[in-house]
Amino acid sequence: MTSPPPRDPAPETTLAVLGSSPSSPTVRRFRLRVVEGPAKGNTWESTGAACSIGSHENNDLAIDDGTVSRFHCEIQVDGDGVRIRDTKSRNGTVVDGVHIVEAFLRTASRVRLGRTVLEVELSTETNRVPISENTRFGSLTGTSTAMRAAFALLERAAERDVTVLLDGETGTGKSQAARSLHDMSTRRAKPFVVVDCGALIGNLLESELFGHEKGSFTGATERRIGAFEEADGGTVFLDEVGEMPLDLQPKLLRALEAREIRRVGENKYKPVNVRVIAATNRDLRADVNAARFRADLYFRLAVVTIAMPPLRKRPEDLPALVADILKSLRATPEEANLLQTQDFLAKCTQAAWPGNVRELRNFLERCLVMRAALPMEGDVLPQPAGDFSVNADAPYADERERIILEFERRYFTQLLEKNGGNVKRTADAAGLDRRYLYRILARHHIRGSD
Repeated sequence: MTSPPPRDPAPETTLAVLGSSPSSPTVRRFRLRVVEGPAKGNTWESTGAACSIGSHENNDLAIDDGTVSRFHCEIQVDGDGVRIRDTKSRNGTVVDGVHIVEAFLRTASRVRLGRTVLEVELSTETNRVPISENTRFGSLTGTSTAMRAAFALLERAAERDVTVLLDGETGTGKSQAARSLHDMSTRRAKPFVVVDCGALIGNLLESELFGHEKGSFTGATERRIGAFEEADGGTVFLDEVGEMPLDLQPKLLRALEAREIRRVGENKYKPVNVRVIAATNRDLRADVNAARFRADLYFRLAVVTIAMPPLRKRPEDLPALVADILKSLRATPEEANLLQTQDFLAKCTQAAWPGNVRELRNFLERCLVMRAALPMEGDVLPQPAGDFSVNADAPYADERERIILEFERRYFTQLLEKNGGNVKRTADAAGLDRRYLYRILARHHIRGSD
């Protein structure tokens, strides 16, 4: 990623105060003009903090060009500047002559997407982004602008019976957000049923979702009610929905569109009354480009998309998070005081937390077990042995991905050996969910024990 551009005179992010209540922050407005390609002459002006660009009609800026991917790239405005990120498009994204994965844009930057070229204009005007006045939503807490912007969307989604897609890195609180959405909705008195789409495969996942009849497949010794029937009147939470097999996606799409399901081994459809909330740590738009996820299903799930910010984007939330976690872990007053000193909280704020809130919780739990304020994991992470050789002739994106994969392989091989091959202890040490670690190990053909 390139370095942030020099600041222009116009403010990029501001936060006004009216009385005692914070108003919505404002982000810099930008305009895009098509200067080359089939859509030459078209313009688009931002009204919020983000813009998706691609050939699919549901993009903010839709470009009818066969050389442009369905979801080609996105532009995001925040306090650091105006960023553009390629969403694993077929032809790549080129900014001012350079192939990029992510970069900062300046006024007059030119962005090439296949045959189409866009010219960027950064305005002196701003757009208002709504944020909540509340610092809590259900079991979630946060005083940062990033978290309160998520709260604003969650509050609005809770008011209506709408399908929601929660997007974010592992450990950012997507499961908590889903449960809180259910608890704040009109369906709160009905069941909340969770289906982990990454933990089951084939008939087992289909049965988990829709149920099955006795004898419908090997091992189906009796009739089973699926999650959609079990949650009647309530909410089905599809965790890790990006892991769902392609052959099962049309059946989920029908359930979302027609609100009816068919058990495995049964011929007739049954109406269901459920709300669906889905979560993913994958970029589903990139998966659509790669034909790993259906575009029509993506849009049925992403009626409202809410991004859960990573912990590194909201360091000011650390003190409140630490207090909440220690309370949930039933820390004594003495233990809580030990882990809430100014020095300890300052170190927590400076840590990277790649596993986000889940990693923070695991770390605090280890501190309670050891009855000490342990050093930050980032200070003692094992370093991969040997140098990474770099091939400057390879495309940047390919070389970056190769080096990241090599780092993963070396890091988890060493950490697994350090923990005697035990996957659960290795996942705890890395601050990762065990299921996510299993997928990483499988990718590198590394074996571990339960």
